[in-house]
Amino acid sequence: MNNLLLLILCFIAGMLLRRTRRMPDNAPATLNSFIIHVSLPALTLLYIHQLKLSGDVLLIGLMAWLVFGLSAGFFWLMGRWLKLPRATVGALILVAGLGNTSFFGLPMVEAFYGKEALTTAIIADQLGSFFVLSILGITVAGIYSSGRPAASEIFKRILFFPPFISLLIALLLIPIEYAEWFTVLLKRLGDTLAPLALLSVGLQLRLGHLAGNGRNLAIGLLFKLILAPLAIFLLYVPLLGAHGQTIQVTLFEAAMPPMITAAIVASEHDLDPPLATLMVAVGLVISFFTLSAWWFFLRTI
Repeated sequence: MNNLLLLILCFIAGMLLRRTRRMPDNAPATLNSFIIHVSLPALTLLYIHQLKLSGDVLLIGLMAWLVFGLSAGFFWLMGRWLKLPRATVGALILVAGLGNTSFFGLPMVEAFYGKEALTTAIIADQLGSFFVLSILGITVAGIYSSGRPAASEIFKRILFFPPFISLLIALLLIPIEYAEWFTVLLKRLGDTLAPLALLSVGLQLRLGHLAGNGRNLAIGLLFKLILAPLAIFLLYVPLLGAHGQTIQVTLFEAAMPPMITAAIVASEHDLDPPLATLMVAVGLVISFFTLSAWWFFLRTI
């Protein structure tokens, strides 16, 4: 609960700082750069190193990849049907295709399912969401921000994306035990991510943007909070026959609101930043209700 209060307070602080003009106009860009180059790599180095694999790891990790694939197909079709700008389609694919499975997801999983369920949540986040963001997310951002970049350009963007570099290093370092001081250092740096990310979102939020983005916002959140987790549920439970708390937590993570870091990447690539920011902010608020409904429903499987 303390984590959730921290997120809410940082988000409100960002809005207040913007309204009182206590922060420079380039503050969100500076915060986003710190998050991408320092906070997120530190978290990746910390959690990937601690990862323990289990028998259900394939279904858990696959969830985020399936959601992103569904997002790409769904919003590509919606973009053609509604004649949406490329930047808007890219923002919807990226932000609605990635869930906030870490900074919001971990405390929510602990609150609804207890500490013993955090192992499942971390696998869903690290082998799912972070991998998808680092590979597919940065690829989509490059395609929709630059038209049709060459394969070499996409590969270069992935290869030099700081969280992806840290992901590769973390995998190589799994057999090596970290020194205590290094673990503490990574945790301290990683702890900056959630408050800075919410502060950045609050600084960028313009409620006046709701007027021009209402339809796209509604479609994006309908997909992320309802349609995507419903599709994963239908695949995992009726079709594959998966049951138990591990699957419940995996489906619960599939229902998380849009990932803050995905919105930051969208903004960095100029993919409809107002819509991306609204998706995160409004999605966080609505998800308190939708996640409660999903938890109640998933208790039956």
